[in-house]
Amino acid sequence: MKKLITLLCVSLLILSCNNEEENQEPGTLNLTLSNTVTNQAVDLGNTVYANQSGEQFIIDELKYIISNISLVREDGTEFIYPIEDSYFLISEEDASSRSITLNTIDAGEYIAIKFGFGVDPMKYPIESGTLNFIPRAEEAGMLWSWSAGYKFLKFEGSYTAAGSTVSEPFLYHVGSHGATLDNYKEITLPLDTITISSTTPSNRSIQFDVGAIFDSVHTISIDFKNEIMVDPVNAPLIADNISTAFSIQ
Repeated sequence: MKKLITLLCVSLLILSCNNEEENQEPGTLNLTLSNTVTNQAVDLGNTVYANQSGEQFIIDELKYIISNISLVREDGTEFIYPIEDSYFLISEEDASSRSITLNTIDAGEYIAIKFGFGVDPMKYPIESGTLNFIPRAEEAGMLWSWSAGYKFLKFEGSYTAAGSTVSEPFLYHVGSHGATLDNYKEITLPLDTITISSTTPSNRSIQFDVGAIFDSVHTISIDFKNEIMVDPVNAPLIADNISTAFSIQ
């Protein structure tokens, strides 16, 4: 009987150790991004939305870049996702682009996620982590040139000014331009603690409120300026608004 009990104890100890080792293996976090206008799903080319300036608008194209993802532990330390795999082009017309799988994340508990909106200007045009991303960005029309940098946001459509019935186009392309105009934003979102382990993938949804482009830190009227690109005054205002537009759902 004593031998049997001893064998059982040893077996349980081995099983416990094996489980503990397995739980320390890297895990996966699945992120799903959704684009909305004040909780209404973006519908390209069809749905009419309104902003606080009394303007109505239709979205024809919506693309943006997120990068430099890291997960924050309770003690403030971070797991930094490999830089070469940490650049993502999100396109409303491509549903697959809005699903991001982050593999080989260190096991443990995390309380927040950090990411960049756009590309850190210190990492372009030539940087080992971004070289494999440049052709994709260029194909998607998200690159001005290798010297000028990336478009972080490509946001186009049509609008009707308050009190008008005439529809006109708008075009907002926002990015950084060399070292002179930095519109890169780092965003931190609370996760309410997630546990990463090899046993079960974790899942989180991130919402991007496109309406915040117009109405957040700053109120931006499309009719005031319906084309914004290399704009040292208005592009930073849009970047400020975008920094508030993401939330965990």
